Amino acid sequence: EPVVSLAEVLAENEELEKEARAVLGGSDHERCSYSQGAVKRQALYACSTCTPPGGEPAGICLACSYECHGTHRLFELYTKRNFRCDCGNSKFKNLQCKLLPEKGKVNSGNKYNDNFYGLYCTCKRPYPDPDDHIPDEMIQCIVCEDWFHGRHLGAVPPESGDFHEMVCQACMNHCHFLWAYASQLAVPPLTKVNSLGDEGIVLKVDESEEQKKEIKKESGVEHQETKEEKQMEQLNEPSTSSGSVLNTCGYCSKFLQKFPVETARSVSESSFCKLKELQSKQFLKKDTATFWPSNWRSKLCTCEDCLKMYSDLEVQFLTDECDTVLAYENKGTSDQETERRDPLMDTLNSMNRVQQVELICEYNDLKTELTDYLRRFADEGTVVKREDIQHFFEEFQSRKRRRTNRMQYYCS
Repeated sequence: EPVVSLAEVLAENEELEKEARAVLGGSDHERCSYSQGAVKRQALYACSTCTPPGGEPAGICLACSYECHGTHRLFELYTKRNFRCDCGNSKFKNLQCKLLPEKGKVNSGNKYNDNFYGLYCTCKRPYPDPDDHIPDEMIQCIVCEDWFHGRHLGAVPPESGDFHEMVCQACMNHCHFLWAYASQLAVPPLTKVNSLGDEGIVLKVDESEEQKKEIKKESGVEHQETKEEKQMEQLNEPSTSSGSVLNTCGYCSKFLQKFPVETARSVSESSFCKLKELQSKQFLKKDTATFWPSNWRSKLCTCEDCLKMYSDLEVQFLTDECDTVLAYENKGTSDQETERRDPLMDTLNSMNRVQQVELICEYNDLKTELTDYLRRFADEGTVVKREDIQHFFEEFQSRKRRRTNRMQYYCS
């Protein structure tokens, strides 16, 4: 039989807890989030029992998924932005929220898609899909927040560690301005090249010079800037010298001498548009999804015209670094991490060798029985409640006492 050390078990348990903290993002499991209004980003669920296909879609917060829908069939939606908990409102015909009974009839600001019925991607299939036996990774679009199979994006995604966010094909058509940025910022996808000698080899697309420069910038590799890049920097950065590009009158010149950096920066930002500069160059538009590195949002133009465009397209969140799923996960991890020492390791270190072996055996028994017990809930798609855990430990202690009473001890 395979041997697993207690240290390995604890390390695996810590990794699972870390993933759970990241997914939940610091969501409160006891209080409904409705009173917070449209939460910037939170863990959400859809209840197939209360809002089946054909009815109105609805989303519920983490606390309501435990307290009000514990025995129901739920779809885990991971996260959604700017959403207010629907539990118990007019979309639920026969259910009242136990945590906050008095709620508005509807949340008009909420946005819904097929995910709320347990369907994902352009193929509109469930996940996991019992009829799909092709191993594939699901990736979330950061604009529409739908989940897509990697093979349904029009391009083979880069390695998972090479990019941080994805924009699907439909959202690239909606946010057409992103194609101008993609030529310089996006991570090149992979492409399958078929040959007579070796079929199905996956190779990276040849990177353009602009993409190579951007990748070097991301990795911190120093490189020689071109004359054109220096000119772009001069347009972006304010100048305080007598040769400034700003034409000012006598009064304005005195004002700029007093507040040179701040004023020049505001004038420069309001008059220069990064997007127009990129659109003046040749770039390629494809019918595919795009993949983006970390911090790419900070490079989007924030001039007045572009901000208005973001508002018209309802994608203002693209300029917000705190909107990213990575920022959400980091918040969940930092909120729940504590400085206290692990009580189990403290106990283990205080024991002798025999006691340590006995503890490990008991721990392995507990882990095996608890895993088998929880697997039933996973197979049925129901939520594990506090009462279920209490019942398990009562049964476990009872079985342990029966085993102990039947033991016979011998001395050598």
